[in-house]
Amino acid sequence: MRDLIRILFFLLIVRPFMVLFIGLRVYGKNNIPKRHPFVVVANHSSHLDTVSLLYLFPLRELKNIRPVAAADYFEKNWTVSSLSHTFFNILSINRRCASKHENPLAHLEKTIALKQSLIFFPEGTRSLTGEMSSFHSGITHLIEKHPELPIVPVYLCNMGRSLPKGEFVPIPFFCEIKIGETLFPKGDRKEQLEMIRNAILALKGTK
Repeated sequence: MRDLIRILFFLLIVRPFMVLFIGLRVYGKNNIPKRHPFVVVANHSSHLDTVSLLYLFPLRELKNIRPVAAADYFEKNWTVSSLSHTFFNILSINRRCASKHENPLAHLEKTIALKQSLIFFPEGTRSLTGEMSSFHSGITHLIEKHPELPIVPVYLCNMGRSLPKGEFVPIPFFCEIKIGETLFPKGDRKEQLEMIRNAILALKGTK
């Protein structure tokens, strides 16, 4: 039932909204792998980010795309949790209470094992300025476990202007998604993060 509700939500609401209201333009869509699993990694400045990235995929594929989200925000009450899981298929991660008994990486690995793909925002929170902040190392733990996993760098443009952090009503503003070539980061964790971050930044000035 959730899959059907999600499909109808994107078909009747999200897609018309993105095309007619936001005027979303997409560059490099052919760089998205044809097979799951893979990880889409993007900058983060707005709640529109997740919606925009899910918009990239065919409706039938939405059940296989899991945006990684903070449990302390998206599980704060029943309403938020239910809507987030139903409409956006989030994978909630407890980022504040990680332990041997509650390992966030285990949830990510289980998703990969199910041949589902992830949407990852390594900054961890939405930017207030639109400038990309430093990356947290969480994604590198996944890369070390699964070096064969394709990493897809994406730069999201103007999402924060259309729906800034702290606002709840979007305003019309031409937004763009720029998708780069697949990466397989090498080196230590610092080098992996730098490679991913630089790939996203390089997309900023491209068409």
